[in-house]
Amino acid sequence: MNIKKLAALVSCSLMSMAANAAVLPTTQTDSQWFKDSAANVAAKTQLETKEHAKNVILFVGDGMGISTLTAARIYQGQQMAGNKGGEENFLSFEQFPHTALVKTYNTNQQTPDSAGTMTAMATGVKSKAGVISVSDASLRGNCLSSKGNELISLVDLANAKGLSTGIVTTARLTHATPAATYAHTPERDWESDANLPAEAVANGCTDIASQLVMRDEANALSVAMGGGRSYFIPNDVTDGENKKGKRKDGQDLTKAWVDKFSNAAYVWNQAGFDAIDTTATDHLLGLFNPSHMQYETDRSDDVGGEPSLTEMTSKALEILKKNDKGYLLIVEAGRIDHGHHAGNAKRALTDAVELSNAVKAAVAGTDPDDTLVMVTADHSHVFTIAGYPKRGNPILGLVHGVDGSLAIADDNKPYTTLAYTNGPGAVEGVRDDLTSVDTQDKDFMQQSLIPLGSETHAGEDIALHATGPGSQLAQGVIEQNVIFHIINQAQQLGGTKY
Repeated sequence: MNIKKLAALVSCSLMSMAANAAVLPTTQTDSQWFKDSAANVAAKTQLETKEHAKNVILFVGDGMGISTLTAARIYQGQQMAGNKGGEENFLSFEQFPHTALVKTYNTNQQTPDSAGTMTAMATGVKSKAGVISVSDASLRGNCLSSKGNELISLVDLANAKGLSTGIVTTARLTHATPAATYAHTPERDWESDANLPAEAVANGCTDIASQLVMRDEANALSVAMGGGRSYFIPNDVTDGENKKGKRKDGQDLTKAWVDKFSNAAYVWNQAGFDAIDTTATDHLLGLFNPSHMQYETDRSDDVGGEPSLTEMTSKALEILKKNDKGYLLIVEAGRIDHGHHAGNAKRALTDAVELSNAVKAAVAGTDPDDTLVMVTADHSHVFTIAGYPKRGNPILGLVHGVDGSLAIADDNKPYTTLAYTNGPGAVEGVRDDLTSVDTQDKDFMQQSLIPLGSETHAGEDIALHATGPGSQLAQGVIEQNVIFHIINQAQQLGGTKY
């Protein structure tokens, strides 16, 4: 919106309100809080959103619940020069004009897993935990039961329309969330052929990695980047980081990718990634780690070197933009989830901030008039922000009250603002005294209540933020599978009648 026009609107609004001085005194209307919020509402009155989008980018912060968003925005804000405390900060996508709350349950679980939640987003149909883009008529882990129950995904529809498609993740490319966009299987753990049971082989099910590479060229991904290299290479082959593959069938799917598609390339490290000529590459496979990619906090320590989520997103867009018909790009910040499972808030929050950076780069590199950008999560975590810390208290630190004094619990020991309901940081017996502990260290594990080897997902709603053509459909409280239909409607993919 034009800045002068917005300023005039705000000024007019404030003058009108100030005219009734008995209701709104000058001390109120002169407040910066008052002015900023008035400007926010004034801007919303001028929104004009188109109905259809040429391009769609869907960002998924795996495990990025509402408490993670809040903590991540504060954490990012506290790293900035001149911040007022961090609380006033916004992650890049939190200023998108349209927002909804999303219900995340699976058809068989109150608290969901990533396979079922991403299946809902990718196909428009809720399904069971553990199954990938097959209906809940399928039995988990039973190949035969999945036959005839495969679901068409957004990637399938976009490719059929002639759009280019891409998947970017910091997890393994074969992991549940990215896999639900291109694969169909009743078991999320069938990532390579070595994971297939005899029943699956006998009834013709194939592993997730092979489903990614062996798609028909007309329905192939233009870009696939993430981790999981070992699932694509034979178990008698050692990769560039001296790690052996997992495949028992002898197939080198990285070679198959290059051989199968025209103008194709495969890269496994930062140097190869940097050297890619996107003008001459139409199909790019990047596998930057034998398993999941590094957390953003640890990325600089990787042996082969790994690109950031922002770098991968930008590179993917360079390739996808070459298609005049448009594109669909799905980007997952997969390791937010893993940081939480480990009871390690710093790594989770740092990856959430990197997702915000990737969104910012995508928005800056696309046309807002023809690109729908959506940011959401698949589920939440049992991650809490508690106590009564003063404003500006380090979000990863011990709680200090408004008067600056260290908050002490009933056991006469201090406690952190961030904690988990369950997980590996559980207190068993006497709670550790954190007085002299660096709770902001990247390896610090937040304390939790219930002892579990891995912290669990949570069942509350997550957020959906949207901007661009069709974003006005992101409103209210929605079922997770509605996200598919918003994209389908915006890009007119043909999955439903309009």
